[in-house]
Amino acid sequence: MANVVSEGAAERRTGPLRAEIVLKTITAGPASPERVRRTLEQALVFASAVLAAVYAPGGDGDLLRLVDSAGVPRTLYGLRESYPLDGHSPAADAHRAGRPAWLGPAELADCAEARRLPAGQDVHLAVLPLHGGTGGCLLAVSERPGGFGADERVCLELVAEAVAEAVAVPAPAVPAEDEELRPNAFSLAMDTGRVEVGDALLELFGVSRDRFDGRVETLLGLTVPEDLPSLMSVVEAGHMSIGERELEFRVLQPAGPPRWLRLRGRLLPGDGRPARLVGTVTDASTLRGEVTDVARVQRLAAALATAGTVSDVGRAVVAALRKPLRADRIALAELENDRLVVTVLDPPEPESWPELWRLEWRAEWPDAPVRAMPTLAAALREGRARIWPAGTALEPALAGVGPGGLAVLPLSAGGRMAGVCLIGWDEPHDFGPDERALLTASAGLAGQALTRARAFDAEHELVGMLQRQLLPRRLPELPGAVAVARYLPATAGLEVGGDWYDVIPLSDHHVALVIGDVQGHSAGAATLMGQMRTALRAYAAEGHPPDVVVSHSNRLLMELETDLFVTCCYVDVDMEEGTAWCVRAGHPPPVLRHPDGSTEIAETDGGPPLGVVTRAEFPMTPLRLLPGTVIALTTDGLVESAEMDIDTGLDRLAHELTVSDPAHLGLVADALLGNAHRGDDVALLLMRYDGMAVKPLREGWTVWRVPEAARQARRFTRRTLRAWGVPAEAMDTALLVVSELVTNALVHTDGRVRLDLVLIDRRLRVAVTDASPRTPVKPTSLGWEATGGRGILLVEAMSDAWGTVPVSGGKQVWSELALEH
Repeated sequence: MANVVSEGAAERRTGPLRAEIVLKTITAGPASPERVRRTLEQALVFASAVLAAVYAPGGDGDLLRLVDSAGVPRTLYGLRESYPLDGHSPAADAHRAGRPAWLGPAELADCAEARRLPAGQDVHLAVLPLHGGTGGCLLAVSERPGGFGADERVCLELVAEAVAEAVAVPAPAVPAEDEELRPNAFSLAMDTGRVEVGDALLELFGVSRDRFDGRVETLLGLTVPEDLPSLMSVVEAGHMSIGERELEFRVLQPAGPPRWLRLRGRLLPGDGRPARLVGTVTDASTLRGEVTDVARVQRLAAALATAGTVSDVGRAVVAALRKPLRADRIALAELENDRLVVTVLDPPEPESWPELWRLEWRAEWPDAPVRAMPTLAAALREGRARIWPAGTALEPALAGVGPGGLAVLPLSAGGRMAGVCLIGWDEPHDFGPDERALLTASAGLAGQALTRARAFDAEHELVGMLQRQLLPRRLPELPGAVAVARYLPATAGLEVGGDWYDVIPLSDHHVALVIGDVQGHSAGAATLMGQMRTALRAYAAEGHPPDVVVSHSNRLLMELETDLFVTCCYVDVDMEEGTAWCVRAGHPPPVLRHPDGSTEIAETDGGPPLGVVTRAEFPMTPLRLLPGTVIALTTDGLVESAEMDIDTGLDRLAHELTVSDPAHLGLVADALLGNAHRGDDVALLLMRYDGMAVKPLREGWTVWRVPEAARQARRFTRRTLRAWGVPAEAMDTALLVVSELVTNALVHTDGRVRLDLVLIDRRLRVAVTDASPRTPVKPTSLGWEATGGRGILLVEAMSDAWGTVPVSGGKQVWSELALEH
C-alpha cells in the first residue's frame, strides 16, 4: 500500500513535466485557431481547473475580449465576454501589471463583481498575463480546497506560454449574412433555431434537401443520444461563448455503426440583430483516431453542465468513464452525514455487486455507514483519488467491486465532500499515467456537478412536497365510472406551479370533474390555486349548477384583488343518465374518446379566464356520454408549447387517445404524459364512464304548509314504498323518519319544503330540503318535562346514517336506512 501512495506522489511531481511534453506536441503542429482550445483543455487535465478562458485586446483597443474557453460554461462563474482595459477587473489588472494573480475566496469577495459568483462555493481564480504577441491573459477557475497548488500553478504558466502563441494565429473569416454557404457550412439563428445548411452537410446527416424543414432540432434528432448534451452546449446561446468551438459527435446511420462528424463553429455577436452560430461540419470517420483523454474530459464537462439532478450526474459519469476505461462496474454514492447512499449502479443487476451489498444493505440502492469500509473512509479524509491494483487486501465490501483493480474518486466541491465514485475491474488492470490524470480531472468536475445537483434535488423535492399537499391525495370511488389523475411538474425552474385537478362527488349520483391552471409559477400562484380549488368544491357542494359554481368563483377571485388570473374547466356528470354539462373559463376543452375508438374535441362555448371580468358569462354546453366513453381534461402544458400550438396539441392528444386501451386507464394516463413537454406543469384528469349497473328509484313530493302536511307526506311515502316492494317492518321505520324530518322543517323554517325518496342497492334514502341554512342541533340532554327536541335523537337512533348538507341557500337533512334482504 505504501508503494501505491508513493507512486501517486511521484506522479503528481511529474505533472508539470508531462504537461510540458503534451503542450510541445500541440504547439509543434500546424498553426490553426483550434490550437487555442486544445491548449486550454490541458488546464482541465493538468491543473484540475473546471474552466479555462483566454482574453486578448480587441481591435478597438478598449476591451479585453474573450477568444475562447474550455470546461464548464463560463456563465456559471460570471465571466464576461469582455472587460474594459482601463477597468479594475482581475483580467484587466493582470494584463496591465504583467504578473500573475492568484485570488482566493477572500480576495474575490472584495472584487466589484463578486455578486456574479455562485453563492456558497469557495471559488479560486488564477489570472496569468500572456507575454508576447498581442498580449491578454489566461483565466482559470478551481473549486478545490486551497485552490491551485504549486505544481498546478507551474502547469498553468506552461499553458499560458503555449496559448500566447496560439492566440497570435488569425481567426478564419466568417461568412456574411447574405453570403452563399459552402457545401459543408451552416448558419444557425440563435433566437429562432432556424438553420441554413449546405448540400454536403445534409448528405453527412443522411437528409435530402426536400425533406429538411430548416429546424436545428431535426438535425439534433439524428445524433446519438449520448452525444446530444455536448452538442446542446454548443447550439444553445446560454452555453456558447464568442470564439472558435470544435466538437466531435456521432450521427445514426440506416445501417452499420454511427458516423463520426466534426463540428467547428464560431458565435457571431448580433450588433443589434440576433446572434448567429456559423461554421462547418466535416466527416471525421476516416481521420479520427482514438478519442483522447482531453476530449473525454471535455465531453464530461459538457454533459455535467446540463445535468440537473443527481441521477443525471451519475449517468454522465458512467457514460464518460466506464467504456473508455473498460471498467466492469461503476457506483456513484452521495455522502449524507456518515452514510453512503448509492444513487447509480452500472450495471444495475444485484448479482454484479458484492454479496455484502445485497445481504446487509437491504434497500433498492445500497446504503451503508462509511465506518463499515475503513479504506474508503481514509480515501475520503484525504480527499484525493486512490487506486488499488489487483491483489490488494481490501475489506469485503470493496474487494468484490474491483478484484482486478479498484479506483476510488472522492467527489468534493467548495471544501465539502459530496460523495464518491467507485470504479472496478474484474481482470488485472494496468493503471497508466493518462488514466490517472483522467480520473483526477473527472472527479473534480463530477464533485462540483454533484453539489449543484444535490441542491437542485433538495429544492425540487421541497417544491414537489408543497404541490402534493395542495392536490387531492386520492380520488374518490365513483358509481359507474373510474377516474385517474396525474400531475407532472416542470423541470425548467424550481418554483411551484398552479395546475390542479379535482373530482367532487355530489348528491343524486352527480360528479364534478375540475381542472384548472393559475397564471405563473410562484408561491402566490400555489396559494391562489388552493383557494380556488376550495372555492369550487364549496360552491359545488352547495348544489349550484355548473355555470353558477364558476361564476361565484370568478366573483370571489375578483374580490381577492390579485394580479393573477385562473383558467378552469368544470364538467358536471350525471352518472345515472350519462349526460354532462361543461363550463369553460379560458381553458382547453375536454377531449372525448367514444366507445368505438373515435375521438372528439368537444365543441364547447367558453367564457373568459376567472379574475378578468367581474360580470362575465360562462355558458353551459351539454355532453352525451355512452358507456365506455373516456373524458380527458388537461392543462395547457400538455397540449401547448413554444414548438406546438394548442390546436395541434389537442389533435395529438385526441390521436393518442384513439390508439389507447381504455380498459387500463392508468396506463393511458402514463402514456399521454410520456412525451409531455417539461417546460410547464401538466395536470391530467381522465374518467371512463361505464354507466351505473343498477339505477336508483326516485320519487319526490312538495310538502304544502297545511295542518295535514305530515300526514300527507306519510301517505305519499307509504304509497311509494309499497310500489317499490319495501317490507312492512322497514316501511314503519321510514314513515317515522319522514314524519320527524318533515315536522321539523315545517315548524322551524319558512318557505318551500320538499321530500325526496331514493332506493338503490337495498338502501333507502330519505331527504327533506328546506330554505333555512341553519343546521338542526342535536340536544345534549332532555328533561322528563320537555315537549320538544326528541325528533333528531329519534332520527339518529332509527337511521344507519344521517346528516345535513347545504343546498342553494338552504339545507338538506337526510337519513339512510338499510333494508333487509
